[in-house]
Amino acid sequence: MSDEKIKCEGLVKVYNFGRPNAFEALKGIDLAVNKGEFVSIMGHSGSGKSTFLNQLSCLDTPTKGKVYIEGVDIGRLDDSRKAKLRREKLGFVFQQFNLVPSLSAFENVELPMEFRGAGKGKRQRRTRELLQLVGLADKANNLPTEMSGGQMQRIAIARALANDPEILLADEPTGNLDTKTGDMIMDLLVRLNREEGKTLIMVTHEADIAAKADRKIQLMDGRVFSDSKNGAAGSFFSSKQ
Repeated sequence: MSDEKIKCEGLVKVYNFGRPNAFEALKGIDLAVNKGEFVSIMGHSGSGKSTFLNQLSCLDTPTKGKVYIEGVDIGRLDDSRKAKLRREKLGFVFQQFNLVPSLSAFENVELPMEFRGAGKGKRQRRTRELLQLVGLADKANNLPTEMSGGQMQRIAIARALANDPEILLADEPTGNLDTKTGDMIMDLLVRLNREEGKTLIMVTHEADIAAKADRKIQLMDGRVFSDSKNGAAGSFFSSKQ
């Protein structure tokens, strides 16, 4: 059985396809991410980082090429099956936290399990476990407006783990945090990767944050500019010219 968690073949994304103002954001990326890997994606604004992550997250559809998650071609799934895959296989951590402002920390973490149809008792046990994991059991009843940025991001990570996904996708998870708080968030993500075996793909513009990953991928103009693993040239990513 393959260890590949995510695989892309000839991934191309063109916005305004067929129009005079068409823009090719991704230009034929091939990719394989194995189980338990921690991969950082870097690049200047407009390099294709967020577009790339959106393809992996089933939130956007490629113009050409395929994305496989655990061997499933997501291009063949209808919207409901894509939504099911996102709920069960993927966890998302955003720069803006994206917590529901009217819900408490406990309710924000519990929400994905409610969408999945988990029973109340199971939801509450899992939520308590996750709040303990991120060190915020004492903030269970707090609203997002009553928490610091670092606390909100830890709650967001707990929410991402609610349905116990094997794959975490993080988009600039430390972008709105000071250095000390950002380091704390990265320590948590690294621990989830190292100790719990979560496959982690993270977009960041910070070199010191990217250095914590097993692999560092640099995008430039929609193509892979460099790929390094443990300080050596890698071969997991390539770009069709």
